Amino acid sequence: MAESGEGLGTVPEHERILQEIQSTDTACVGPTLRSVYDDQPNAHKKFMEKLDACIRNHDKEIEKMCNFHHQGFVDAITELLKVRTDAEKLKVQVTDTNRRFQDAGKEVIVQTEDIIRCRIQQRNITTVIEKLQLCLPVLEMYSKLKEQMSAKRYYSALKTMEQLENVYFPRVSQYRFCQLMIENLPKLREDIKEISMSDLKDFLESIRKHSDKIGGTAMKQAQQQKLFSVILQKQNNVKFGKTIYINDRIPEERNEIVLKPVFEEEDENEEEGDEETFENYYRKQRKKQARLVLQPQSNMGYGFPVNRLFDLLFEIRDQYNETLLKKWAGVFRDIFEEDNYSPIPIVNEEEYKTVISKFPFQDPDVEKQSFPKKLPMSQSVPHIYIQVKEFIYASLKFSESLHRSSTEVDDMLRKSTNLLLTRTLSSCLLNLIKKPHIGLTELVQIIINTTHLEQACKYLEDFITNITNISQETVHTTRLYGLSTFKDARHAAEGEIYTKLNQKIDEFVQLADYDWTMSEPDGRASGYLMDLINFLRSIFQVFTHLPGKVAQTACMSACQHLSTSLMQMLLDSELKQISMGAVQQFNLDVIQCELFASSEPVPGFQGDTLQLAFIDLRQLLDLFMVWDWSTYLADYGQPASKYLRVNPNTALTLLEKMKDTSKKNNIFAQFRKNDRDKQKLIETVVKQLRSLVNGMSQHT
Repeated sequence: MAESGEGLGTVPEHERILQEIQSTDTACVGPTLRSVYDDQPNAHKKFMEKLDACIRNHDKEIEKMCNFHHQGFVDAITELLKVRTDAEKLKVQVTDTNRRFQDAGKEVIVQTEDIIRCRIQQRNITTVIEKLQLCLPVLEMYSKLKEQMSAKRYYSALKTMEQLENVYFPRVSQYRFCQLMIENLPKLREDIKEISMSDLKDFLESIRKHSDKIGGTAMKQAQQQKLFSVILQKQNNVKFGKTIYINDRIPEERNEIVLKPVFEEEDENEEEGDEETFENYYRKQRKKQARLVLQPQSNMGYGFPVNRLFDLLFEIRDQYNETLLKKWAGVFRDIFEEDNYSPIPIVNEEEYKTVISKFPFQDPDVEKQSFPKKLPMSQSVPHIYIQVKEFIYASLKFSESLHRSSTEVDDMLRKSTNLLLTRTLSSCLLNLIKKPHIGLTELVQIIINTTHLEQACKYLEDFITNITNISQETVHTTRLYGLSTFKDARHAAEGEIYTKLNQKIDEFVQLADYDWTMSEPDGRASGYLMDLINFLRSIFQVFTHLPGKVAQTACMSACQHLSTSLMQMLLDSELKQISMGAVQQFNLDVIQCELFASSEPVPGFQGDTLQLAFIDLRQLLDLFMVWDWSTYLADYGQPASKYLRVNPNTALTLLEKMKDTSKKNNIFAQFRKNDRDKQKLIETVVKQLRSLVNGMSQHT
C-alpha cells in the first residue's frame, strides 16, 4: 500500500517535470532533472518509463501529422516539377526578351547620346554667336581705327579710341584680345603725337624756308590795305585820330593775314595730339623764327664784316677741342686704371635699372635671368659711354656761341666726337692692351667691352641727332667711326692674347726637366705638361665669352706653339744624347697633348683639325717607337707615305743623338749579338739618311 501510495504520488510529479522540460528553456533543464534524482530511489526508473511513454505518444502524433500532410507534400512536389519546366521556358523567354531589349536599347542610347551632343553643340553655337555679336562691334571699331591710322585721319582715330575705351571695351574686357587692344592704345596715341609733332616741325620748317615769300605777300597785302584805307579816309573826310586808329590796326590785320593759315594749322594739330604740348612747342619755335628773322647776317654785327673774327673763333674752337681731347685722355686712363675687368654683378632690379639708365644695354637672354646675375661688360663701359656724352656737351657749349646753323653744329659735334673715338679713346685702349699687368682674363674682358661700346655708337649718333635736330639720313651728315675704332682695338687685344698665351706656354715648357738618358719611362706624363694642359683648359673656359673664331684661333695657335716648342726641345743643339727610354717618356707627353686636342677645349673645330697641330711630332715619334726605317726610306717623297711629315734632317739629328747614347751604354755589351745588330742598324740608317739629306741639298 505504501508503495502504491508512493507511486501515485510520483506520477503527477513526473508529469509536471515532463511539462517543464517541454515548455522551459534548455538552460533550466538541469535543476528540473536534478529533482528527479533527489526523490525516492525508484523514481528515476519510473520517470524514464514515463518519459518513454511520452516519447511514443509524440512519435504517434508526428506520424499522424505526417500521414495527414504527406499527400499534400507529394502533390506540392508534383506541382513544383510541373512548374519547373514552365519556369525554364519562362527564364529562356525572359532572357531572350532582355537581350532583345538590350540590343534595341543600344541604338536608342547611341541616338540619345547624339541628341545630347547636338544639344550641347547647339548651346555652344548659340553662346558663341552671342559672344561674337558682342565682340564684332569692338573688332569693327578697332579695324576702323587701323584704317583711320593708315589713312592718316588722326583726329577721327582719336575719337574712335575714345569710343572704344568708353563704350566698347567695357563690354568685352574679360577677353584677352581686348586686353591686348587696351595695351596697344597708348602706343597708338604716342604714335599719333609723334607724327603730329613731326608734321608740325615740317610745317614750321616750311614757314622758315618760305618766310621771304610769306613776308613779301604780307607786306604787299598790308600796303594795299594801307592805300585802301587812305583812299577811304579821303573820301569820308575822316579825322586824324581815326587815321591813327586805322594805321594802328594795319599791323594787327597784317599779322592776322600772315598768321591765319598758321593758326588754322595749329588748331588742326591740337585736335590730333596733346594740345598743351603742341601749343607750347609752336609758340617756342615761332619765337625762335622771329628772332632769326630779326637777327642780322652772321658775317655783319653792326654792319662791319666779321669773317676774320669767325676764322679766329674757329681756330680757337680747334684748340679748345684739342684741350678737351687731352683732358678726356686722362679721364679714360683713370677709368681703365680703376676698372676690375670683371662682369658687372647685379643684385636686384634697382641696380639693373641704374646701369641701364647709364648705358643702353640690351640682351634678352640676360633680361630673362633671375637675380642676382651679371652683365657681360665691366664697369668701365658705362663710365666711358657717359664720358663721351659729357665730351659732346662740352664741345657743344663752344659751338653754340658761333651762330652757326644746326647742320654746321651737327657736323662739328660729329667730327670732334670722331676725333675722341679714333684718336683719344683708341690710343688709350691700345696703350692699355700693351701694359704688362694686363693678363689673358683682362684681355678677354677688353674684347667684350669693345664689342658693347661698338654697339652703343648708334645711340651716340641718336644722342647728337636729338641735340641738333639734324636727321642721320641727311646726305652730308658725318657718321661716327666707332666701328673701326673698336674693331682695331679688338684686333690688337686678340693679337696680344695670342702672344701672352704663347709666352705662358714657354714659361711652362722651361720647367721641363727630362732625364734624357733614362733607360725606362716613368709610365706617366711629365708634371710640367699636365700643369700646362690644366692651365690651358681653365683659360679656354674664359674664352667661351669671346667670338667663336677668336677662341678657335687662340686654341690652334697655342697647340701649334706647344708642338713647335716640344720639337725644338728634341732638336736642341745643346742636347747631345737621347735614350730610347727618354723618347718613350716624351711620347707619353705628346699623347697627353693629343688627348687634350681631341677633347675639344674650344667648340667649333671640325674632326681632328686641332690634333693636326701635333702631326709632325706624332709621325716622328711613331717612326722611332716602331723603328720602321725601311718603310720610311722606301716611301720617302711619296704622297701616301706613312711618315710624310718627317723631315730627313730632323730624323737624322735625333737618330745621331740616340746613336751616341747607344755607344755609351753598350761599351760593355758590345759582345752581345742583339746590341751589335742594333748598333749596326743605327749606323746603316744614319748613312742612308745622310745620303738622302746630301742629295736634297745638292738638288736644291
